[in-house]
Amino acid sequence: MSANDTDPNAPVGVDPTRASVARVYDALLGGKENYAVDRRVMREMITAVPDVVDAARENRAFLIRVCRFIAGQTGVAQYLDCGSGLPTAENTHQVVQRLNPESKVVYVDNDPVVLAHGRALLEENERTRLIDGDLFQPRAILEHAVVRKHLDFTQPIALFQLATLHHYKGPRTRAPEVMREYIDALPSGSYVAISHFFDPQSEDSAATKALEDALTKGSLGGATPRTHGEIMELFAGLELVQPGVVPLTEWWSDGPRLKPPSVAEQLIAGGVARKP
Repeated sequence: MSANDTDPNAPVGVDPTRASVARVYDALLGGKENYAVDRRVMREMITAVPDVVDAARENRAFLIRVCRFIAGQTGVAQYLDCGSGLPTAENTHQVVQRLNPESKVVYVDNDPVVLAHGRALLEENERTRLIDGDLFQPRAILEHAVVRKHLDFTQPIALFQLATLHHYKGPRTRAPEVMREYIDALPSGSYVAISHFFDPQSEDSAATKALEDALTKGSLGGATPRTHGEIMELFAGLELVQPGVVPLTEWWSDGPRLKPPSVAEQLIAGGVARKP
């Protein structure tokens, strides 16, 4: 019996018959590190919500904006990026180290394909590490020898959970518990960034349900949307940076929007918060 038979959250590895979150996301971003099964799931998602590629791109754009904000405005120079995914253009360490070359980054993922590609990318970057870890097991991540050696927990840290928590397969209460463990361990002055599959409880809820159904029927095994209030719960104990929890297109976008957001762009929301 494999780990995937006993743990629905275990990575699928390099099995070309099963889609992986990282590879489907790579396909949505136009990457080449994916299999036919990943592209099939992507097509199922596009059938459900035709502009779903917009959501993937906006999530990446949000990551870049958050990196620029933290590196350029807060003085924080340590990053713990959970569920980092396959390397693409403008990865976390590239953005923050361009603004502050002293920035240290630890990426966390447990997908073997991500680990192989990530380690190749980071071979010559002395201030960046990648560990094999399950982001839904906070204690193991926080106590990991590389995390403890590379990051100084007496100084503020930026924690990223971007498009990760909605992929947990299990009790709905687990995501807030996971975030509480991470937040409790962070020093004062730390920042937390979260993006999440969003249920707007409006006319777009039908699109949310269509995308959720596509994910459930596909090889990814589903994703759990959360309402605005439920996403707020993930930031419990923190001070939200304005404008708070919003669709990602509304979080300090690059210049004025000259066209309305697509339906898919309204199905992913998040924000950034500071630990007092």
